[in-house]
Amino acid sequence: MNNILIIGSVWPEPNSSAAGTRMLQLIQLFLSEGWKITFASAAAESNHMHNIETLGVTKANIEINNDNFDNFINELNPNIVMFDRFMTEEQFGWRVAKHLPDTLRILNTEDLHSLRKTRQETFKAGTTFNYSDLKNSNITKREIASIYRCDLSLIISNFETNLLEQVFNIDKNLAYHLPFLLDPITEETKQKWPLFNKRNHFITIGNFRHEPNWNSVLYLKEIIWPLIRKQLPEVELHIFGAYPPPKATQLHNPKQGFHIKGWAKNAQEVMKQARVCLAPLRFGAGIKGKLVEAMLCGTPSITSTIGAEGMLGEDSDWNGFIKDKPEEFADAAIKLYNNQNIWNQAQQNGIEIVNTLFLKEKYSNQFIQHIIELQNNLENYRTKNFIGSMLQHHTLRSTEFMSRWIEEKNK
Repeated sequence: MNNILIIGSVWPEPNSSAAGTRMLQLIQLFLSEGWKITFASAAAESNHMHNIETLGVTKANIEINNDNFDNFINELNPNIVMFDRFMTEEQFGWRVAKHLPDTLRILNTEDLHSLRKTRQETFKAGTTFNYSDLKNSNITKREIASIYRCDLSLIISNFETNLLEQVFNIDKNLAYHLPFLLDPITEETKQKWPLFNKRNHFITIGNFRHEPNWNSVLYLKEIIWPLIRKQLPEVELHIFGAYPPPKATQLHNPKQGFHIKGWAKNAQEVMKQARVCLAPLRFGAGIKGKLVEAMLCGTPSITSTIGAEGMLGEDSDWNGFIKDKPEEFADAAIKLYNNQNIWNQAQQNGIEIVNTLFLKEKYSNQFIQHIIELQNNLENYRTKNFIGSMLQHHTLRSTEFMSRWIEEKNK
């Protein structure tokens, strides 16, 4: 039985973010294999965090830049450590490598933070994103270095897997494509969804602390929603999401049909009641949880090219429309809202996307088997990753001493 330590940058919040949903899927997969799981984090606890202890997961609070962590992992002695996001690997990876050199190290990227951050920076600068921007970014160098230092990195989007291989020449053995792990949408599931004429209004949902989500809410408020509202004056847009700041709640305007609803206790229930989901994302990365959730609720969506990125197969059609220009986005939203035949076909497209690209049974066994093979051949496997061993050596000479300096300074 494997003993796995997951070090999270935050505690899992599956009702607040796609990252929280993804983490819970991984935890449930490991539990189904009978693995012992300890989840540790230096983050403050929140009201929305999942009670992972009810699942049989041991919870541990840890500190950054504190050698108490060394004692903690020596006592726990896990044979697998998974870092949730590259920043966590930077903080704790060198300690794991030093004290548990034979332990398999996995990086769960969630999404490529460097891709999302660089796109955000170029958008705000009013310039066109290109891969030279990505290569020149310091956060990219940090994230790629973290990928090399780990034995395996989980990449949620096939777009990002291809980017790592083609732009950065990352060996495909290091970057492992593992999307959302979902149960199939069956005919029985579909029968429980509200029908077209039983649904009302538009919806968008997403954690307000996530910059792409906040930007899309502003985009809707200032540009897209007035275009839709002009043609559909009685229809409302309901905006759900965890941690809405005052600048978001101030946008609430019932006269304009623009409703800031805040955190949804049950995101799937509010999604099922809506007729169409809007997600005009102008930057971002990874798989968009709101769009997957819309498909799981039978709710067609309008999104951007970046929103749908990594979520379409070669022969699949979108769960609605993909539009990047605001006028075209608004026109597509109105058409989808009013036309039941188009809406029904869009819903069916979403079912096919989930049942083709995100099936848990398609990926789970293969992934677990890959981990076991790595464990059985770890020494030989690591000899093929010279850059990783070189960076690990560099890490032990620099970031370790920076951390120790901070530790002493704190004392």
